[in-house]
Amino acid sequence: MRGCLPGLVLLHAVAVPAVLTAQARPAPIAPARSVVAADAPTGQTPALLTLDQAIQYAIDHYPTVRVAIEQVNISTADLDVARSAHLPRLDALWQANRATANNIFGQLLPQSVIPAMSGPVLPSASAQSVWGSAAAALFSWEPFDFGLRHAGVAGAEASLARARAGEALTRLDVQNAVASAFLGVLATERAVTAAQADVDRRDVLRRTVRTLVDNQLRPGAEASRANAEHAAASTRLIQAQQSLTLARTLLMRVLGSTGPVTIAGDALMARNEAPASAPVPTPEILPTAGASGHPLAQVRQAAVDQARADEDALARTDFPRIYLQSGVFARGSGASPNGELESGVEGLGLDRANWVAGVQVIFPNVFDFSSLHARKARASAFARSEAALYDEAVLMVTSQQQAAAALLQAARAVAANTPVELAAAQQSESQARARYDAGLASIVEVVDAQSLLAQAEVQGQLARVDVWRALLAVAVAQGDLTPFREAARQP
Repeated sequence: MRGCLPGLVLLHAVAVPAVLTAQARPAPIAPARSVVAADAPTGQTPALLTLDQAIQYAIDHYPTVRVAIEQVNISTADLDVARSAHLPRLDALWQANRATANNIFGQLLPQSVIPAMSGPVLPSASAQSVWGSAAAALFSWEPFDFGLRHAGVAGAEASLARARAGEALTRLDVQNAVASAFLGVLATERAVTAAQADVDRRDVLRRTVRTLVDNQLRPGAEASRANAEHAAASTRLIQAQQSLTLARTLLMRVLGSTGPVTIAGDALMARNEAPASAPVPTPEILPTAGASGHPLAQVRQAAVDQARADEDALARTDFPRIYLQSGVFARGSGASPNGELESGVEGLGLDRANWVAGVQVIFPNVFDFSSLHARKARASAFARSEAALYDEAVLMVTSQQQAAAALLQAARAVAANTPVELAAAQQSESQARARYDAGLASIVEVVDAQSLLAQAEVQGQLARVDVWRALLAVAVAQGDLTPFREAARQP
């Protein structure tokens, strides 16, 4: 039993938070930032943070939360871009140039290097140049597109939904990390208190035994045993203090603090000092949403919707594109059809104007069917893959909810049993001391009773913290920490 105390401290301070936080994605470490009291100069007075204040601080300052918010803003802008595809298009231009007028009869293959030229072929070539001008406006509108633009909007909406669900999941991860670190500090603080009480009791016993030995009322071996027990208790206290330092370092890291952070956990512990009469929050106050309402499931569902929208858009890319178009344009030139080249600014004015209106049908590349077929197959497979990931997410969330419910039930049962264990251990230690003082018991009986009492004190403190850890696990599995934070704020 004596060897169990440091193991209990390390197990609850390190292993239990790790198990609970493994259900969600680990949040990246934030850059260093001091956490100070609101009315204190920066970097001087450490903050006294409650559980709810620590969670809120992380939400307000954690970089990954800001990244998730900006991802939502990006997806919102992308959705606006997709919706603007329904609007018509109006292009306009004006140009002026000075160039030679040596036209030639013949044909060219389509290219983008040689400037276009119009007009008759002149009798002879000339190196002279003249002014030319042009102005035009072209209106183009695709009245219907066989659902192509609608599929693009649907994909952008799914992307926005995915970004919002991702933001909620990031917030959940950050809150879970901070709350777990906070409860880890609270648990190790209580373990240090219990270890200190054990050291004090053994110190009293050590001095009592030394007095008896010095007066030759007890053998010297009992003094050695008392000294050994006191030294072992001191070692366990040092180990508990080390665990507390590590737990505080972890909390500073997830908060992004460069200085010490002091937590206010007495109110949480006071909520369940007497579990039989004043229990901690019951599971009924926690969210009861199904697995589909969890942010992780919503992220996966949005990914499925986005993949299906992309698949739908590909299915419509081999349809013709129909445009209603109209335009007006005018040109001017300093070159005459008879070959005369005007001087001065002739040609900068617009000499001739025209208008045009009609329907243009653009057919897709006929030889693109093989590539398009492969892209459709890929999109279909990707959509099925995302659907499978959604099913996996639902199974994962459901199992986490069931495990968290079982964890809460067990934690509450243990917290209700530890007062009985503590009372019995206190009585046993008191009786052993009385028997020892009366000369009816040996030092072994006393130190064993003290070891049992120390273990009961540690378990009693950690059991109450574990109830809050179990409540946190339930809230994380449900995907919403709001009820948990409200429970932590209650007096």
